[in-house]
Amino acid sequence: MSVPADQPDDELTIPRAAMNKMIKEILPNVRVANEARELILNCCTEFIHLLSSEANEICNQQQKKTINAEHILKSLDTLGFGDYRAEAEAVLKDCKAMAAKKRRKSTRLENLGIPEEELLRQQQELFAKARQEQMLMQQQEWQMVQAQAAAAQQQQQEQQTIDDDEDYS
Repeated sequence: MSVPADQPDDELTIPRAAMNKMIKEILPNVRVANEARELILNCCTEFIHLLSSEANEICNQQQKKTINAEHILKSLDTLGFGDYRAEAEAVLKDCKAMAAKKRRKSTRLENLGIPEEELLRQQQELFAKARQEQMLMQQQEWQMVQAQAAAAQQQQQEQQTIDDDEDYS
């Protein structure tokens, strides 16, 4: 997410709709006041800022240019949130599994945007067309063989007639 240079950091927050959805999923039967929602939003934003800053420091100490999952997990420990490490690792494992599943599912066929039934129908049409063309070619070859055989038979009969005429002369 890019941020204009004149916009202060404290204005960066999690989208309210996403936060409201999370609150509803976690507390479906509880009403949460707008003031409490705002506080939760600010706490989450501050936590993310704190965690990412610490992960960035760890990344810099290791002379790396990209923050990875291990940096985040280590920053949880460093900031005193080690109790959440196991849950964070489980979420990371789930995310990796979902990403792998998505990669396996994502095939060239799916990327076409054409429903499978339509692709099957098109394939059947192509097969029928290919069978028809093959049958037509076979008929043409058969007719050519028949014509050649008839021509050869006629030539043979003509030769026979010539030979018979020569015998009588």
